[in-house]
Amino acid sequence: MTARVPAVRTAGGLVWRVREGKLQVQLIHRPRYDDWSWPKGKLEPGESHQAAGAREVAEETSKAVVLGVPLPSMRYRMPDGRWKTVTYWAARRARTVDDFAALTARPPVVPASPTEIDRVRWLDADEAAKRLTRRTDRKPLAALVEEFAQGRLATHVVVIARHGRAVARATWPGDEETRPLTPIGHAHAAALVPVLASYGVTRVVSSRWERCSSTVAPYVQATRLRPWYSDHLTEADHERSPGRVAATVRSLLESSSSTVLCTHRPVLPTVLDVLGQHSRRSVADALPSGDPFLEPGELLVAHVARTPKGPRVVAAEHVVPPLS
Repeated sequence: MTARVPAVRTAGGLVWRVREGKLQVQLIHRPRYDDWSWPKGKLEPGESHQAAGAREVAEETSKAVVLGVPLPSMRYRMPDGRWKTVTYWAARRARTVDDFAALTARPPVVPASPTEIDRVRWLDADEAAKRLTRRTDRKPLAALVEEFAQGRLATHVVVIARHGRAVARATWPGDEETRPLTPIGHAHAAALVPVLASYGVTRVVSSRWERCSSTVAPYVQATRLRPWYSDHLTEADHERSPGRVAATVRSLLESSSSTVLCTHRPVLPTVLDVLGQHSRRSVADALPSGDPFLEPGELLVAHVARTPKGPRVVAAEHVVPPLS
């Protein structure tokens, strides 16, 4: 029997800006292939697609970026017969003041050498479509242009995190407030850091209970952010007053800060209900609809745009950070 060869997994981004009302994007030129394409590259062992995308764009454009809405992925067969997948996001240049905390949580990036990338150019979107060497690279560009036309490109994220794996209730002699994470739970917490950093998360909101506060602790330590711990997001307070949880989620949607909110499985139905109320129909229909909604350590990344009618969730991603 022939062994199945794993696909080559890569990630990258379409870096965008607006100049005089026109959408512009950044292309790179690779002298080895003499082609114009999007910045992208292979995932490193144990690396998430999000962290790889942000890292590769930073390496190939020499500027840090923050990931935005997801764009169509690509899948094609390489000359050696292996399949290659490319996951893309819209990406904006990191703004030092707003994004500094998230950037401090990322490892240092070494810019690509001139032999790998010799030119980086900003082009109007229509000119970029002509300049791209591969016709298939126009697919994510077309999606980016549509998001811009619909006012869905400038976004912030509200990341919903379920705390990492905790010690079983039946085996913990203490109370619910102090029930801690297991070693796997601590691994879940560490795995969140590069994912949250890639989305530029600069605000941390969490249930006060131990298993949630410990889940966000590695990101808090890496970014030096001051977290907000809330009793409203605990299981006990949610049971008494789910309306307070709903109000917290609405306030995060209305804010312009990219935020992670860490809470418990019984609280998630209320959180998701608020997200659904503020989502496009296609996004609302795709949100998790059955218990447990998220497994321990998993994320739901809601991309939020400002509209004349208020905040609108224009895209959502279910993320399972890889454990190293």
